[in-house]
Amino acid sequence: MTGTTTPRSYVVTGAGSGIGAATAALLRERGETVIGVDLRGAEVEADLGTRAGRKAAAEKAIELAGDSIDAVIACAGISAPIPLTVSVNYFGVTEFLEHLAPVLAKSPAPRAAVVSSMASLQPNSPDLVEALLAGDEEAAVAIGAALAAEGPGPGYLNYPSSKRALSRWVRRECITERWAGAGIPLNAVAPGTVISPMTEKLLATEEGRTMVDANVPMPLNYHSEAVVISRLLAWLTSVENTHTTGQTIYTDGGADATLRGDNIWD
Repeated sequence: MTGTTTPRSYVVTGAGSGIGAATAALLRERGETVIGVDLRGAEVEADLGTRAGRKAAAEKAIELAGDSIDAVIACAGISAPIPLTVSVNYFGVTEFLEHLAPVLAKSPAPRAAVVSSMASLQPNSPDLVEALLAGDEEAAVAIGAALAAEGPGPGYLNYPSSKRALSRWVRRECITERWAGAGIPLNAVAPGTVISPMTEKLLATEEGRTMVDANVPMPLNYHSEAVVISRLLAWLTSVENTHTTGQTIYTDGGADATLRGDNIWD
């Protein structure tokens, strides 16, 4: 349990698979109430890749929660080299959270956390990142489509760009009246390589594993199970977390420390 005698009410996106499914399961095992959101197989079935889908998902989640939500954990995301990736990974998180923020603020201990990625440290498209942070989905999708048209390599930039922008959004937003002013810690978790449906094909071959490990070296305990990420998300959104905010916490087996070293304050 989270230290309360009454179950907390959680909304978890991406609850149909991967980290989202593991997080929903962990919270339920701890006695919390969970409303899952996904394209299919969840309490709320909606497409977070569209503006209308995000609004509809938020409205349904609020309805099912009886207008009482204690925490939101946004795990939904895709890694395809297409512009839909930026719509789901960035706007499918930020807009969805913004829709829920007024209800979340009513909780005596409101919390929010999102899933970023180690990819937030990888090469990206600065123009795409800035379009995302400007909230211009039309421009972002256009840039993402142009990258995808150049081939899978440039198209992949949709993914790290979406995650870089998301981590920067968390840092910008966490101290605003909407979040800090309402007493809501807002954080991101950045996994390294997680064993999940998103990675299983890539990790099934020696060539794939070699490529993954070159980009995300994990000297501590190697690739992680999804529940490893879930445990941190659960703490960040528990009543115990009162002051940790604006952080992207790299839950990555040492990949960030390996790649960037200790000189990260310049």
